[in-house]
Amino acid sequence: MNQNKVCVKELLEFFNFEQLCGDDKALKRIIDIAETNRPGLELAGFFSYSQKRRIVVFGDKEIEYLKTMNDSAQTKSFDFLTSDETPVIIISKRHECPPILLQIAAEKNFPILRSVQQTSRLITNVITYLDEHLAKSDCFHGVLLNMYGKGVLIRGESGIGKSEVALELIHHGHQLVADDRVDCYQIHNTVVGMPPQILEGLLEIRGVGIIDVARMYGANTTLSKSRVDVVVELTPWDKNANYDRVGIEDTKYENIMDVQIPKIILPVREGRSMGIVIESAVTNIVLKENGFDSAKEFESRVLQFIDTQNPEGEEA
Repeated sequence: MNQNKVCVKELLEFFNFEQLCGDDKALKRIIDIAETNRPGLELAGFFSYSQKRRIVVFGDKEIEYLKTMNDSAQTKSFDFLTSDETPVIIISKRHECPPILLQIAAEKNFPILRSVQQTSRLITNVITYLDEHLAKSDCFHGVLLNMYGKGVLIRGESGIGKSEVALELIHHGHQLVADDRVDCYQIHNTVVGMPPQILEGLLEIRGVGIIDVARMYGANTTLSKSRVDVVVELTPWDKNANYDRVGIEDTKYENIMDVQIPKIILPVREGRSMGIVIESAVTNIVLKENGFDSAKEFESRVLQFIDTQNPEGEEA
């Protein structure tokens, strides 16, 4: 599992911030925490427990509070806030950068950026961007499709027919996200999958070769990314194995990047249309989420049948 990083220059270019201080070297500072810091306590002179690695944001309150501080207090606070560990200071709403801060930042070659956005919107946008770009990542062998709004990761040993099943499902109107390698990112408590750039929109079919799904079947047959909501594990048919036949057993899960994803194990057998089976399994999951459980309905019918065969009070 990899922990990604972002440099200040990437943030500057993505949001088109105004650069007030710092050269190219300063813009190479690394951001590895998505949270931001509004430095009220630091401006008040309390430096303990401060999270130095967070982006510092100056908004209306901070700018107004600075007007109550003397030069000595500002110098002390700004010297602390522009430490080597702090990646960048961003000033919102086009506020003027305090002269003492600008002077200290210039001496340290510390980056200061300015935004036109309101403080709350600025913080939300920056955190959202960093959550995605700093997310833990890993790659998995399989095929990821979007079916009925669910991200379905189809896994199994090489040659078992994952891509062929994916092609069948695409014919049924479902969307391909990634084939062969799925790059997954943990964002909060969800896992998001996407294809490597070089493989985006492509599907490998043994005996046919590489096909461009969007060109062959239409632009709406592919997606650039999807959440991973269900794992479908394709396994070779084993006549001695005990497969789930009713569906009342406990739900199985697979741990992917510390997130528990529901898992369905499907045996592959000659003559069995796996595309239709997977489609039915995902439909069943959607029905369960909407309050209808086929297995429980069957169990209820069985119990009702037993009751009719053995009325209450009658000895078995």
